[in-house]
Amino acid sequence: MDYEMRNIKDFLQLYNRITDMCFNSCVDNLFGRDLTREEISCADNCVSKFTNVNQRLLKVYMGVQTDINQRRMAEMEAQQAKLLAEAQQQQQQQQATETASQVTAS
Repeated sequence: MDYEMRNIKDFLQLYNRITDMCFNSCVDNLFGRDLTREEISCADNCVSKFTNVNQRLLKVYMGVQTDINQRRMAEMEAQQAKLLAEAQQQQQQQQATETASQVTAS
């Protein structure tokens, strides 16, 4: 639930930033109630550009994130293999020590 709320918050912040930027860039006359054709066209183009840029950035981010996750998995597997090898080596040394102790005790 917390993750969903964060996503909604992020979306609303992005929406508000885009709205603010496009409004400030496109609306010239605050005395009229309706937007002019030029203002409507400018706002449409502005929102379209931001939407396209956002989609491209998300695609790149997802690709990079996939690579990062794969690297992390490989590092974790390598660390796990190293720890397993060390544990096996310690076990073998312990067995060798026990065997040597038994031989000298006999």
